[in-house]
Amino acid sequence: MATYFARGAPGDVLTSADKRQALAEALRALNRPLRKVLLLPPDHTRLNSDAGELTQLLFEMLSPKTQVDILPALGTHSAMTESQLRMMFGNSLPLDRFKVHDWRHGIRQVGEVPGKLLKDWSEGLVDYSVQVQVDTLLFGGYDLILSIGQIVPHEVVGLANYTKNVVVGAGGFDMINKSHFLGAAYGMERIMGRIETPVRRLFNYAAETFLQDLPIAYVLTVMEKNKADGAMLMRGLYVGDDMETFTLGARLSQKVNFDLLDQPLKKVLVYLDPHEFKSTWLGNKAVYRTRMAMADGGDLMILAPGLKEFGEDPEIDRLIRHYGYRGTPATLDAVKASAELRNNLSAAAHLIHGSSEGRFRITYCPGPHLSQQAVRSVGFEAASLDAMLKRYNPDTLKDGLNRLPDGEEVFYISNPALGLWALKSQFDPGHQAPPPRKTA
Repeated sequence: MATYFARGAPGDVLTSADKRQALAEALRALNRPLRKVLLLPPDHTRLNSDAGELTQLLFEMLSPKTQVDILPALGTHSAMTESQLRMMFGNSLPLDRFKVHDWRHGIRQVGEVPGKLLKDWSEGLVDYSVQVQVDTLLFGGYDLILSIGQIVPHEVVGLANYTKNVVVGAGGFDMINKSHFLGAAYGMERIMGRIETPVRRLFNYAAETFLQDLPIAYVLTVMEKNKADGAMLMRGLYVGDDMETFTLGARLSQKVNFDLLDQPLKKVLVYLDPHEFKSTWLGNKAVYRTRMAMADGGDLMILAPGLKEFGEDPEIDRLIRHYGYRGTPATLDAVKASAELRNNLSAAAHLIHGSSEGRFRITYCPGPHLSQQAVRSVGFEAASLDAMLKRYNPDTLKDGLNRLPDGEEVFYISNPALGLWALKSQFDPGHQAPPPRKTA
């Protein structure tokens, strides 16, 4: 196991030429004949990861002599449409090279993580085994599987990517459900932005124990939004097949993707790009990524012009509509009482993550595809998008603190998926996590 390429620093910017050279160097370091390669990038909901360009570059470099298949790591997300594929990956890649991951039916079980390990990792908060299931395509005789994605703060695992992209992005329902609930039970504030977490241990154990014979390597990016013009800049690129490769990138992400604040935020306005956020399953990153910075009694307002549903998966959408975002105690009670929720623990975890636990108000401003009444029915407050856009124009706001002409102060976030906002006093990625939760 090794790191084949590593470059990154807070002020670094990798150009397209740099990326091509880095990928070529990594492929040379791998030093193996490549007749058949599988690329495993994220879908369009990770548009800012730069995985689209990296996938194009790898396809161009490999395809003249190699069969290259592409399996977007959908997890529970809907299959990508042709327009979404083109938006993410450009117009040059043949559509017939794209495969579709089916997290419920197109999977193979390769092992099981014992419950005693999860009990130990979670400090006794959960006690169940987890089936390790991954897409059957991974066993298609590939000489190399390249998992491509962005390291960025993440509510379930701490920092996204590495083994998560394989065992969840191309994984099955048991791992997805139980890993999400593990993270929720352990406590999002104890996990967010940290390298070592119970969920990371689960993902790494699953990959190292049951997928060790698959030729998987990881292409990991660290991205930062340029405050001057809003462009996404690649600050780091890491290619390898071990935890050290991920850790190198994770440490950089902790430097460039965190916004640590001195004082809690009383009013936060988050904009959800309609090309990226069509559900609260994804849009609730506005909640996850700001919860550690919100003041008690504060207001989180979410401008969501593309919102059309709650869950990306029809069954999860139904469960969200039925149970709503009611906070941890109510959700845990529902899990105990409801077999359908116990069988969809990722939905239960999402309901916990998406609640403010009564600390602050969450107001969604949906576009024409979802009614305010529907938004209120799941436990959020709702307001007119048109009215809010007139008062809070994203085109005139800058990321961070803004003062309006009438004196109102609002903290604006143009894309919640790109970072983490937290108080310095309660978060230090290098220090011990907060104490365990008493309920789970």
